[in-house]
Amino acid sequence: QLQLVESGGGLVQPGGSLRLSCTASGFTLDNYHIGWFRQAPEKEREGVSCISRKAGTNYADSVKGRFTISRDTAKKTVYLQMNSLKPEDTAVYYCAAVRRLGDCILYTYDYWGQGTQVTVSS
Repeated sequence: QLQLVESGGGLVQPGGSLRLSCTASGFTLDNYHIGWFRQAPEKEREGVSCISRKAGTNYADSVKGRFTISRDTAKKTVYLQMNSLKPEDTAVYYCAAVRRLGDCILYTYDYWGQGTQVTVSS
């Protein structure tokens, strides 16, 4: 019943931009934190950014100043705007949800989407 679907991935040149979307269904988005995670081949999954139920945000140091997370509650969609992309940003990007209060954190999420591929290459 609860489902998260990512979209917006693709191929982009270094320095370019991309916007990812995560659309939720089967639950009330206002009661959950939404996080973006990524995983490159042969590397562990890492937290990228998250947004709380009160719209507070958190970012990994590696993406601060380049990525922006936002939410459209009516559309049940969370976005990740990625600017100044680098080759090291190449990964499968996943969105995730957890029912939580307070500031969002980049670990311990319960529900996951299938992922969308982001490739940064010239």
